[in-house]
Amino acid sequence: MEHMISVQLADKTGHTQMTLSPADTVETIQQNSGAWIYADNQLIQAEQVNEENLSTVSSVRILPGLVGG
Repeated sequence: MEHMISVQLADKTGHTQMTLSPADTVETIQQNSGAWIYADNQLIQAEQVNEENLSTVSSVRILPGLVGG
């Protein structure tokens, strides 16, 4: 069975919960550039994400980047 990842995508309208393959997770992260990406609750750099390093991850959260004023 293919490894699946629980992905939570948050934006200004709320959040969406999905179960995606590592390839689809990478694609979703790339579509949300500027977001903060947490893989198993650890902040990671979006440009360093690939299928291989998501192969052991069970959850990913994609959150809007916070900007301090």
